[in-house]
Amino acid sequence: MAQATQVRQGLNPQAQKLSIIVSKGSLDMAYPAFMLANAGAAMGMEVHLFFTFWGMAVINKRQEANLQVGPDASPGMTTAAVRDAVARLKLPTIPEMVAGAKDMGVHLHACSTTLEMMGMRKDDLVPEVEDIVGASTFLQLSENGQTLFI
Repeated sequence: MAQATQVRQGLNPQAQKLSIIVSKGSLDMAYPAFMLANAGAAMGMEVHLFFTFWGMAVINKRQEANLQVGPDASPGMTTAAVRDAVARLKLPTIPEMVAGAKDMGVHLHACSTTLEMMGMRKDDLVPEVEDIVGASTFLQLSENGQTLFI
């Protein structure tokens, strides 16, 4: 079944695979997810991002550009400090990271259960989201690859 899903979606079953579960919707957690995803894609890996629970903020049209630093951030790491560092280093913003990831072939998946639980609709998501899937489908897509939890 997993191979059929991969062939149907035009995925390469021979490519190294990286799957990242994005469960936190804070600025300091979104950057690592996209930096790893984009690096993997640049290396020719098949990359999947699965947004679940608070990670849905990263792909929510109303929230993605206004993410804040999370409560677990290092002391002194404020939203303003991160935004200043991003500007100083000329790093892309989160919306730019999302668009860039999609352009590089990264697959963005929203969790169907979380979407329903939070009362969200597909229209609430950024257009780069490829599909809405359940956990079992994401696990099939992740099969035989590395999976990271952020």
